Amino acid sequence: MTAELVRGQNHPLDRTRVEIRVAAGGPVVAGVTLGDEQGRLSGVEAVAHPGAPRRTGIEVPRQAAAEHRIAVDLDALSAAVHRVSVLLALPTGIGGLTAFGAAAAPSVTVTGLDGTGIARYTITGLGAESAVVAVELYRRQGTWKVRAVGQGYADGLPAMLRDQGLPQAAELAAEIEEAVGRGQARAVPAPAPLAAGRSERPGAGPAAPPAQDRPSPAPASAADGPAPSGTGTGTGTGTGAGVGSAAGPGPGSGAGAGAGAKAAAGAKAGDLPTVPADGGPIDYRHPRRRSTPAPAAPAPSATRPAGTPPSAAGPTAPDGSPLPVAGDAAGWSMDERLYNQVWGMFEDLARSVAAYRSAADFAESRLEQELDRALADPRHRLGTAGEDARATARDKHATLVTQARAALDRDLAQLMAESEVVEPALPPAFARWDNPVWQGYHVPAERPMALRLGDLHLPEVLDLRIPMLVRLPLERGLWIDSGPDSYAHGGPGPERDIGRRELPGALTDGPPDESELRRLAMESAVAIAARLLAIHPAGDFAVQVIDPAGAAAPALAPLVESGALPAFPLPGAQGVTAVLEELTRRVELVQMAVRHRAADALPADLDTAEQLLIVHDFPHGFDDRALTRLRYLADEGPAVGVHLMLVADRAQSREYGPVLDPLWRSLLRITPVPDAHLADPWVGHAWTYEPPLAPKGSQVVRQVLGRLAAARKAS
Repeated sequence: MTAELVRGQNHPLDRTRVEIRVAAGGPVVAGVTLGDEQGRLSGVEAVAHPGAPRRTGIEVPRQAAAEHRIAVDLDALSAAVHRVSVLLALPTGIGGLTAFGAAAAPSVTVTGLDGTGIARYTITGLGAESAVVAVELYRRQGTWKVRAVGQGYADGLPAMLRDQGLPQAAELAAEIEEAVGRGQARAVPAPAPLAAGRSERPGAGPAAPPAQDRPSPAPASAADGPAPSGTGTGTGTGTGAGVGSAAGPGPGSGAGAGAGAKAAAGAKAGDLPTVPADGGPIDYRHPRRRSTPAPAAPAPSATRPAGTPPSAAGPTAPDGSPLPVAGDAAGWSMDERLYNQVWGMFEDLARSVAAYRSAADFAESRLEQELDRALADPRHRLGTAGEDARATARDKHATLVTQARAALDRDLAQLMAESEVVEPALPPAFARWDNPVWQGYHVPAERPMALRLGDLHLPEVLDLRIPMLVRLPLERGLWIDSGPDSYAHGGPGPERDIGRRELPGALTDGPPDESELRRLAMESAVAIAARLLAIHPAGDFAVQVIDPAGAAAPALAPLVESGALPAFPLPGAQGVTAVLEELTRRVELVQMAVRHRAADALPADLDTAEQLLIVHDFPHGFDDRALTRLRYLADEGPAVGVHLMLVADRAQSREYGPVLDPLWRSLLRITPVPDAHLADPWVGHAWTYEPPLAPKGSQVVRQVLGRLAAARKAS
C-alpha cells in the first residue's frame, strides 16, 4: 500500500532500485542532485538534468513535460552520496507556467520497478515558487529512506542550486534552460488530446482509466541508449506495447491551431496490454485504442466455446493472436481512426524498444558487477575458479539479452503486421508519394486533420517506418536544414547507409556535398508544399516564395508550371520586401477582423486562403527590417493561416548572433537526408527522420498539381 506523506514526513525504502514518478499541472523540468551528509554538492557533476541526464545510478528525462519518470539505482551511487534530491523547475520561454501556484499541485510517487507504490507526496501550499525540492532519498545507518521536502524557491532554479552549495548555480541553470529549449525544438509534436465527449460516442468503447489507476506491467524502460535502469519515463524489461506512461498526450483529435483567415472571412471552417500467464502472444492493439464494440455474442458453439470473448472469435493468426485491422482505433471518421492508430503504433514501438534497451543495459551492468566480484579476490584471478565465474557471468548476460531480444522481436512482428495493413489504407494526406492512392487522387472538399511530414524509424528495426503525422493547421513553422551539418547529425553508419539507399532522389555513392544538400532541401520544401496544396480544397491554400538569389528555380518549376505559384519569385531585396509586406498586412488585417468580429470589413482584394511562405537560402537578402517582419510572421502567422518554411543553413546566420535564436527554436527542424535528431514525446528516443520526397524519376507531384490546377479553373 502506498504511504501518503506530508511535508517533513519520512518513510523507509524496502528496495534500492526505484522509480520516481512526477505528475504536474503543466510542463516541468525534472532533475536530481547528489549531496553529501549535509546535502552539499561537490560540483556540477553531482547534478543530473536534461543537459546531462545520466549520472552513475541516476537517469532523468531530457525534456520538459507534465509527467516524468526518474530511474534511481541506490546501490550504484558513490559511498560519498547520502542525499538524492528530486528537483522540479518551471521552464522559461516555452509558453508554460510561471509559478507552481497557477496550476494543480504537483505530486511525486516513489515506486518499485514493477510499479508498486511505496510513498506519494503531493506538494501543496506552493504560490509564486518556480522551483521546488520535491523529495529526497537519504541514507541513514546503512538504510535508505524517502522524505517529503516541498521546499520552494520564488527565484527559481539558480536559487535552488545555490542553496545546495553549488557555486556555479547560475551557469548550470542557464545550461539546463538551453538544454530544455533544444529538446523542445527537436520534439515531434505530440498528438492533440481526444476531443471532449468523443469517448461517449456510440462505438467508441469505454474510456481509458486515469494513468495513476492503471495496472503496471512488467517493468519497461525509455532509454535513448544504455542506462542503469531506464530513463526518466520508464524502467525495466517489460514486453508488449510497453509502459502506459503519459510523458506526452495520448493520440486523439483535438482542435488544432487557430481557425485561420477562412474562419475570419466567414468561410466554413488506455489500458495496458494484457500479458497471458502462459507466455503466449499479447494483444497487439494499442492500450488506448478503443474499437467499435463487438455485436451481441451468439450462443456458444463448437467454433467458439462458452466463455470465449466475442472479440477472440474473429480472424486470428496461426499463433492465435488477432489479425491487425486498419482503422482499429477511436474516432468519428476513418481518417481520425487511422491517425490515432498510427500514433498508437508510434508509441508502441517507442516503448518496446525502450524496454529492450533497458533490459540490455541491465544485462551489461550485471555482467560488469559479476566480473568485478569474480576478480575481486586475487586468488581467483588465475586458475579455473576465476575462469568459471567469468564464463558463468557471460552466459547469464547472453541469456538476458536473448530473452529481451525475443520479446522485442515478438512486438516488432506484431507492429510489422499492423503496418502492412495500415500503410495501404492511408488517405493521401497520410500516404507516401509512392502509395497508389495518389494515382486516383481527386481534389478534396475539405481539409484533412493531419499531414505526413516524412517517416521515422529506430536502429533496432530499420524496415519499420512510422509515418510522421502532424495536425493541421500547422502550429509551428518548419525549418529544412540545408547545411552540411544536417547529414553529420545522423545516426550510425550502417543505419544511415540503409536509410540513404531507400531515400528517393538521394545519392548512393557517399554523403551529398553542400550543393546537393541545398538541392535536396528545396525539393523537400516543394514536395511538402505540393502535398499541402493537394490536400486542401481548390483555392483554400496558396504558396509564396522568397528566393533573393534566384537559385531555387529548378525545384520550383512544378509549382510554377501548374499555376500553384503564379511566377518565379522576384530576386533581390525588392522581392523580399514585397512578399513580407503583403503577408504582414494580411496577418494584421485578419487579426483585427477576428478581434473585433468584423470579417465583413476585410478588403475585397485580401486573399483569405491559408498561406505557406517558403524562404530559400535564409538569411540571404534580409536586412534588420525584413528580419523583424519574418519573426512577426513566425510568431503571429499560424493563428491566422500564415505558415513559415525556412530552407536554410543556420551557420550562415551567425553574424546576427543570438537575435535569431528564438526564431530557430520556434521552428520544427527537418532534414533533406536521413538524420537521427527528432525525439518522440513519450520516452525521448532519437528517431531517424526521412524526408517525404517522391520516388526518383516519378511524375506524381506534377500529376497531382496538374489535377489541382484543373480543379481551380473549373471552380
